[in-house]
Amino acid sequence: MHEWSRLEPSGPKEVSIVGEQWSARSHEVVSLLARSGFPHTFFAASSPEGVRLLEERGYGSASLPVVFALNATPLVDPSSAEVAAAVGVSTRLERRRFDVVVVGAGPAGLAAAVYASSEGLDTLVVERDAIGGQASSSSLIRNYLGFSRGVSGSELSTRAYQQAWVFGTTFLVTQSATALMREDGEFTVGVSDGTSVSAKVVILATGVSYRRLGIPELEALTGAGVFYGASVTEAKALAGERVYLVGGGNSAGQAAMHLARFASHVTLLVRGASLAQSMSQYLIDEIAARSNVEVRVNAEVVGGGGEGRLEHLLVSDRTTGRAERVDAAGLFLFIGARPHTDWLPPEIERDERGFVLTAPDIPLEGHAPLERPPLHLETSLPGVFAVGDVRSRSVKRVASAVGEGSVAIQQVHEYLLRWRLAGAPPMVDAPSPADVRNPHSVST
Repeated sequence: MHEWSRLEPSGPKEVSIVGEQWSARSHEVVSLLARSGFPHTFFAASSPEGVRLLEERGYGSASLPVVFALNATPLVDPSSAEVAAAVGVSTRLERRRFDVVVVGAGPAGLAAAVYASSEGLDTLVVERDAIGGQASSSSLIRNYLGFSRGVSGSELSTRAYQQAWVFGTTFLVTQSATALMREDGEFTVGVSDGTSVSAKVVILATGVSYRRLGIPELEALTGAGVFYGASVTEAKALAGERVYLVGGGNSAGQAAMHLARFASHVTLLVRGASLAQSMSQYLIDEIAARSNVEVRVNAEVVGGGGEGRLEHLLVSDRTTGRAERVDAAGLFLFIGARPHTDWLPPEIERDERGFVLTAPDIPLEGHAPLERPPLHLETSLPGVFAVGDVRSRSVKRVASAVGEGSVAIQQVHEYLLRWRLAGAPPMVDAPSPADVRNPHSVST
């Protein structure tokens, strides 16, 4: 049983979902719960238990999916916010002012929340999807310090969430940050529910999402055999099937190893000539040792389809241009990364791909208000910091994201100290923390 049950003994202990096996919406609900670490069970609507649950409450196939949570009214085709609320996660706020607002609940954002709250800063985390971000879909992270046998992304995220919650962090889940404004030295963060929150400091930890494949016939099957990085929740449903993955990074390698436990055959499609430049050696070695995992280099998906679910793919050899039709029950995509930065104001400098610039990459020319060098993880808008994958030139690893999230809080203290000493937001001619004794040092 997850520690969540011990932390909130009065809350629900189990959630059951009844839906169609290859329904995109059923997949979204199951993925949300799995990535957030909530105990749950999925029943196909045609299974004996699924039929029983639906008949007991008088629901038909038009109602799917239906979410049954203990001590709660069943939810018929619920929104993500309704699902989160049913299992005890806040989707609304009772207050609107905080010291720090962290946007994103991936490893970087959760680390920032743990360190901020543990050091006395009133902290809010806003997360548009599931706790853990992209990392929560990783089936097994083998190279994270302290876990010799590996740890799943959802378990690591759940533990970090619990730790931050115990320290007093407030969470707002299934809501997006939509705007960021500065006024009178404080920040206002717009939220997708139409409300807003204010803070002295904002930490951007929005991470990245996988790029879309862009093939209409396959995009139409998203959640029905085509998945973006969500291998953990679908692996058992693909037992004995042939599946394909696209991508050459660690996330793709971890997913391939996990799927190989269930699928009859797993093929990893890589656009480049090898995995060496993009994947850790331990994963390359493990993949080579699995008899039911195949790596095809210089390959890409160019088409596919199926009746109601994925049934076949067209795979092209990039050296010859020749396409081959292959049977496939699942396609998992780990192709590149797109940062969530479209909502940010123009004062926050980004690189050509949309990743946020931090020192020393910020061009100081043209930033009149910034009459001091920015702190290492600070953006071109003083008081706004960026950590994790959303930061330009960051190391795309869980451990480095956690490190940046924790280090950012030391810099937040420096920023707030300048504020207190200057009696105003620390933008112009504020005393340097190097000139005074800073009581907030990095702790371990």
